[in-house]
Amino acid sequence: MPKVIDHDERRREIVEVAKQIILKGGFEAATMRSIATEAGFANGALKHYFPGKDSIVAATFESILAEMEAAAYAPVSDDAGERLRHFLRTPLPRTEEEIASGRVVLALWEHAMSNDELADLYRGFLDRWRIAFDRYLTAAKDAGAIAVEPPYDVLIDEYTSVVIGAAVVNLMHPDGSRVAAYDRYLDGFLARLG
Repeated sequence: MPKVIDHDERRREIVEVAKQIILKGGFEAATMRSIATEAGFANGALKHYFPGKDSIVAATFESILAEMEAAAYAPVSDDAGERLRHFLRTPLPRTEEEIASGRVVLALWEHAMSNDELADLYRGFLDRWRIAFDRYLTAAKDAGAIAVEPPYDVLIDEYTSVVIGAAVVNLMHPDGSRVAAYDRYLDGFLARLG
């Protein structure tokens, strides 16, 4: 009887390999050949799972963004203030894995400048994040956990810029040495809202 292959699992494995290659060598290092070799496939075998490098890159980008969203929106408490804190803390890279994912996203940003599909993926992520951020702020205001009045656009823009900046800083400090500074910033940001 032939061996049953889980094609979705194989795609996930290929995406994980692509993440590691991009992390170590940047976007240009993630060639079809290097991905196939690292994943243990024959050179042409990747085409059974992805038609080309761009589709692997898009799947890698989607995977990282989905992980970030799942972590940010995870139910952590019935308290609206705690949910807001969790939501705001999640995109600030803290662990080795989060810092690595952020560094891969940075490598993919440059490619997104010339790839409309990747740019649309990231814009969609940012749009969903802004909407969710507004909802978390509104819920915290309604529960009395924060005092600041809507509209929240300026606060959302400020925090988004800090998160993106944190990803860039971690490119230079992948050891996590800036995590304590992000915690202090988050505490100060929430204090201003209170």
